[in-house]
Amino acid sequence: MLPLFFAAPARAAETHPGQAELVREVAKDTGKSPWALNKLLDGAKMQQGIIDAMNRPAEGKPWSAYRPIFLTEDRIAAGADFYRTHRALLDGISRKYGVPAEYIVAIVGVETFYGRNTGKYKVLDALTTLAFYYPKRAPFFREQLKTLLELPSNHLGGPLDTLTGSYAGAQGWGQFMPSSIRDWGVDYDGDGRIDMKGSMGDIFASVANYFKEHGWQTGGPIAARAQPDRKAKAPAVPKDWRPVAPVESFVATGFAPLQHLDPGRDAQLLRLDGPSGDEYWFTFQNFYVITTYNRSPMYALAVDQLAQEIRARVKGPNAR
Repeated sequence: MLPLFFAAPARAAETHPGQAELVREVAKDTGKSPWALNKLLDGAKMQQGIIDAMNRPAEGKPWSAYRPIFLTEDRIAAGADFYRTHRALLDGISRKYGVPAEYIVAIVGVETFYGRNTGKYKVLDALTTLAFYYPKRAPFFREQLKTLLELPSNHLGGPLDTLTGSYAGAQGWGQFMPSSIRDWGVDYDGDGRIDMKGSMGDIFASVANYFKEHGWQTGGPIAARAQPDRKAKAPAVPKDWRPVAPVESFVATGFAPLQHLDPGRDAQLLRLDGPSGDEYWFTFQNFYVITTYNRSPMYALAVDQLAQEIRARVKGPNAR
């Protein structure tokens, strides 16, 4: 006599190395169906082009080549128009979070050219590729993939397997990674969703909230040029861009500010390869905050300079 039921067949070998363990972790943490999680990951494709892109980032360029990518007339003019279009919303969010509107605009401008290019890669493909096939940074991207699978649906701009973004798996106009959506995403428009593509309020407020929560100092400086004397020695590259010593201590080693600075304010000293040789910059707490968004000091300086250009176009050349 035949039995009334049969045991379910064992699952075939995992599609990606490490997939089974990840699915077990997510299912345990969230109660989500292992079958549904495996179906999502089975549909994700490893893409060599994503790994190739990771190995040739724009941040590998010198400052003399990096700056012209982002400080173009087209990007500045488009940023000023974008600010004017959304000025009421941006200024309100700026007042709420203490972050100047032009810096919110500059982040969106550098990341996606004001929403024109939010990325063509499937987020699930990108994070699966980098989590399982990119050993150099696999722990970070595995955590991002795990977070993506754990995010509630109202934190995503659509079904998980349809989301698109950068080759690193960042989403939306501000290019938030899954952990950033989880930790700092804001439902500013109050519709019950955090929409990083379709809601200007959510996009702007999420960027501003990220800055605020990482220690943005309202009204504080970002960066200022430094002029070395003949005896000054180039600084070592620090592990991060947190301010470490007062400006006056750098002055004592031969680096003079080219504008008035509080000599007691803590700073860091940055050297870049400029178009006419070495450039030196004092950088401050708000500069460090921008580098938590993207670790490159060139990125932070590009955001700062783009923001200044946009502010001058919208508010006048002497606006502060």
